[in-house]
Amino acid sequence: MIRAAVCAVALTACTADAPAPYLWNLPPGFVEPVVPPDNPMSVAKVELGRRLFFEPRLSINGTTACATCHDQRLGFADGKVVPTGATGDRVARNSPQLQNVAYASTYTWTNPVLTSLEAQVVVPLYGDAPLEMGLGRDEAGIMARLSADPVYADAFAEAFPDDDQPVGRAGVIRALASFVRSMISADAPYDRFAYGGDPDALSPAAQRGFDLFTSERLECYHCHAVNANFTAAFRVAGQAQVALAFENDGLYNVGGTGAYPADNRGLIEFTQRPEDEGRFRVPSLRNVAITAPYMHDGSVATLDDVIDMYARGGRLIESGPLAGDGRANPNKSVFVRGFTLTAEERADLRAFLDSLTDPTFLAAPQFAAP
Repeated sequence: MIRAAVCAVALTACTADAPAPYLWNLPPGFVEPVVPPDNPMSVAKVELGRRLFFEPRLSINGTTACATCHDQRLGFADGKVVPTGATGDRVARNSPQLQNVAYASTYTWTNPVLTSLEAQVVVPLYGDAPLEMGLGRDEAGIMARLSADPVYADAFAEAFPDDDQPVGRAGVIRALASFVRSMISADAPYDRFAYGGDPDALSPAAQRGFDLFTSERLECYHCHAVNANFTAAFRVAGQAQVALAFENDGLYNVGGTGAYPADNRGLIEFTQRPEDEGRFRVPSLRNVAITAPYMHDGSVATLDDVIDMYARGGRLIESGPLAGDGRANPNKSVFVRGFTLTAEERADLRAFLDSLTDPTFLAAPQFAAP
């Protein structure tokens, strides 16, 4: 049984009714993430969540798993402009990378009240507009098929020993949330330099790039705070106040009115406040060099294009239905002011952003398909 093996490895006391607790083993500089008291981490739960993450049978037609839109080799993004659901529905927003989301203060690109992984997991599993996985269309049948699989029957029983019927909606959600919460990326060159005490881990160019990144001239660090996630939308265990970072970066200014495309208007969809038009959650910069395309709608193709846009102070779309000068968007963040870079400075900034790529995480077997 899984529990017996885990107890032997963890050298901790286990009973038949108590799964072995999950040990974070966080590196220096990384604090413990928030874990909901009603879904404590356990080794069995994380392992079950890993299996479910790669399980296409959770979708309505057996074609789509969480991993379909979140590829480990791409920092658990998918390399597409926007994903497509199991039945062909186009999802309006780009698939975000998943590393270190345990530290996120809010989830999805626009929802300010979706503040737990347990709540977020429900969206792709059960959402109908658009339909991503469609589990809700045949929940009873899908759960019955999982229950009939001896591997899943044992894994659910190990993860939820107190539940009379562990294979069900609650168990799937709690296990998936636990697995995604365990995805900690902390071995990029920047980490080894900043937290590991290795002065040679970061090249001189990358160190100069970091100085640019944290300068008042570029202003990057105001939204992409220097923490384990490189975003101001960041929280840790014991933190009373949670930052909810939503910003307008001048990506659009349709017709010169501050408007964004009708299917992607940002935080205003929840608040109905005009000033929230075009405001989206500030994403992490972890593994940013490999998570193209960028922005909430995947409309910026390369990292160099992103730098060009911020250097300009907003994106210019010269023609077509979305034409407008994002630099003049009235709702744009005060930190997107524009800047100039020499060729050497630009290379230095890229070197720093590249230093956030964590090859250990991208190949870690504990996050790969079982």
